[in-house]
Amino acid sequence: LETWNIGIILLLMTMATAFMGYVLPWGQMSFWGATVITNLLSAIPYIGTDLVQWLWGGYSIDNPTLTRFFTLHFILPFIIATFTILHLLFLHETGSNNPCGIPSDSDKIPFHPYYTTKDILGMALLLLILMTLVLFSPDLLSDPDNYMPANPLSTPPHIKPEWYFLFAYAILRSVPNKLGGVLALLLSILILTIVPMLHKSKQQSMMFRPLSQFLLWFLIMILLILTWIGSQ
Repeated sequence: LETWNIGIILLLMTMATAFMGYVLPWGQMSFWGATVITNLLSAIPYIGTDLVQWLWGGYSIDNPTLTRFFTLHFILPFIIATFTILHLLFLHETGSNNPCGIPSDSDKIPFHPYYTTKDILGMALLLLILMTLVLFSPDLLSDPDNYMPANPLSTPPHIKPEWYFLFAYAILRSVPNKLGGVLALLLSILILTIVPMLHKSKQQSMMFRPLSQFLLWFLIMILLILTWIGSQ
């Protein structure tokens, strides 16, 4: 349970780091994206408006906001690294799962050279994909509006976040009430906390559980559809 919950905290911190990094170029989409998302705090009853002004460091997004976002964007990865170590410590208490869902003590092999080779290969492939994207098509996933310098007097026709936040943005925009939308946005992530409580089976794996497999792929399909809706 602790391992899972630390994983959710890691996800939330990664999302926060990515969001603040998106604000740093200070283009049109950065500025207005930050304005819209931070404004969601004003949906909190009674203290919402004061909270937004405290976060901005003024009555609108300006240099103080950019400075504190840069600081947090720099500090958060170190906190993420600390939580990753905690995540691994808790994982070593119970041991991880395998596709068959059976104890793997008898299958244990030396970490080096087997696992090191496997992990380095996986990292190398991931870095190869990322480097190919960055070096050959750096603008593939970015928004053209972000090449325009931030202008508080001109609103872009479509304010939307980066592609990996579109599923949550679609949920936010689909609820007509502001507070309801913010709660739906938060719960779309925090609903993951109840997953360990739903798991009552003695089988750890999904290999022999067709219903669980169907639900997993159904979830992935919903996420992809929401991402597409959010981009429209």
